[in-house]
Amino acid sequence: QVQLVESGGGSVQAGGSLRLSCAASGITFSSVSVGWFRQAPGKEREGVAVVRRNGYTNYAVFVQGRFTISKDNAKNTLILLMNSLKPEDTGMYYCAADGTVTSHSKAVADFAYRGQGTQVTVSS
Repeated sequence: QVQLVESGGGSVQAGGSLRLSCAASGITFSSVSVGWFRQAPGKEREGVAVVRRNGYTNYAVFVQGRFTISKDNAKNTLILLMNSLKPEDTGMYYCAADGTVTSHSKAVADFAYRGQGTQVTVSS
C-alpha cells in the first residue's frame, strides 16, 4: 500500500521560508515521477514542481527561482524548499507520486497517489 505523508507546513510572514517534506512508503522513488501541487480555498489545484521518472525537473512559472524540489531515493523522501514566500502561496500543499508511463506528461495534480496535505499560510 502506497502512503505519502507530508510535513513542514506552517504560518510565516511574506518573505519567509518553509521546508516541506514527504515521506513515502510502498513505492520506490527511483522509478516514479514525484512532485508537489497545491490548492487554495475556492481555487483549482495547480502543480508546483515535479521530478519526472526520467529525472527531468520542472517548476511552475510562479515559483521559479523561489522553490527548489529535491528527492532522496535512498530515503524515499521528497523535499520542497520554499523561499521568498508570498501571500498568494497560501494553500494546502500535497505530495504526489505516479509510476505509470504516462507520468512523463501527466499533471502532478493527476498523479495516482497523493498525501493528505500540509497547510502553508503566508501573511503580508
